[in-house]
Amino acid sequence: MHRASLYILLFSVALLSAFGIVMLASTGYYLEEGEKQTYATMNNQATWLGLAVVVAVVVAFLNPEKLYEYRWWIFGVALVGLVMCYVPFFAKEINGARRWVSLHSLGLDRPSFQPSEVAKLAIIIVLAGWFARYEPLTREFIGGFVKPGCLLAVTVLLIAGEVDLGTAALVTAVGVSLMYVAGTRWYYLAAVVVAAGGALGLAIRLTPNRVARIMAFLDLEKYKDEIGLQQWRALMALGSGSYEGVGAGDGRMKRGFLPESETDFIFPNVGEEHGLYGTLLIMGLFISVSIAGMIIAHRAPTRFMRLVAVGITVTLALEALINMGVTTALLPNKGLPLPFVSYGGTNLLFAMISVGILVAIHRKSFGTVARKDLLETRRGGMRAATHGAHSL
Repeated sequence: MHRASLYILLFSVALLSAFGIVMLASTGYYLEEGEKQTYATMNNQATWLGLAVVVAVVVAFLNPEKLYEYRWWIFGVALVGLVMCYVPFFAKEINGARRWVSLHSLGLDRPSFQPSEVAKLAIIIVLAGWFARYEPLTREFIGGFVKPGCLLAVTVLLIAGEVDLGTAALVTAVGVSLMYVAGTRWYYLAAVVVAAGGALGLAIRLTPNRVARIMAFLDLEKYKDEIGLQQWRALMALGSGSYEGVGAGDGRMKRGFLPESETDFIFPNVGEEHGLYGTLLIMGLFISVSIAGMIIAHRAPTRFMRLVAVGITVTLALEALINMGVTTALLPNKGLPLPFVSYGGTNLLFAMISVGILVAIHRKSFGTVARKDLLETRRGGMRAATHGAHSL
């Protein structure tokens, strides 16, 4: 079962990534009459996918304990990236959000990357390292809650300040989950959840656009031509696909009717073109990734590796769950990509790096189990030989 979890993980991620390329080819298929087809979005994603796979393979063959060794450096790089989003020379603002760092300012060809993607992985590594290093302090208020909580709070506040409440909420949920698994007392974490909920509510109340999004969520039909347009049309896309879908490349909503149809709202395109069966396949693949990740975490040979595997698995599962919840109007509209499927180089790269880390942990734990079995076999043989000698 342990080895099977690796195959399930790799197979599921490969299918999700391939599905993403197919859907991006579909979203680029529609053109106004007379335009030349370039498939630029699909080609860019395929390039990022190739790079991401190479990096993930390299990571998979590294010793995961190196992450523990360099955890503070990784966390520091993530914080520097987040701070760069506040510096006008580096920051790239899109739709009022400063989530991107322009690479043109660094003399590179690629337009931008998202430091929050680095931070999502870095906070997992640094928290796992903290609870591995200070395991005896886990149940204490200062060592098990306040200090690791400060690491989480700094990261979340920097992300939230970029006007990215979706990622900030995701990082908070993952951080709290990791602290709970590590052994932090539940009532400390309950206070964090209440405080975070209050802060989120205040942030929404102070921003008219966010208030409008909540109103649209509560009465989507009333606001279907205004702030609720995106979610309303997402539901139309999902509904029109029925069970089998309208066929690959034949969807209507991607033709300018559904904003962000290749990024945060790619899931409704899947439903429109491939129907309920297509959406259930995507959901099933993410469930498979989650189960495989938790099996790897359960078998991890050290506390640090176990917590890293749990954090990565929860991140991938929650991000997918939130994306599907938003695009089916079960959650208020807040942009988060669908891992491995949505268009976006930085998200794809770090999702693949996360998978590479899971593979590295599996390799380490599988090697540990194999060595234990070998030792047991040798001991058994020695006991049998000794028993035989005494019998003589």
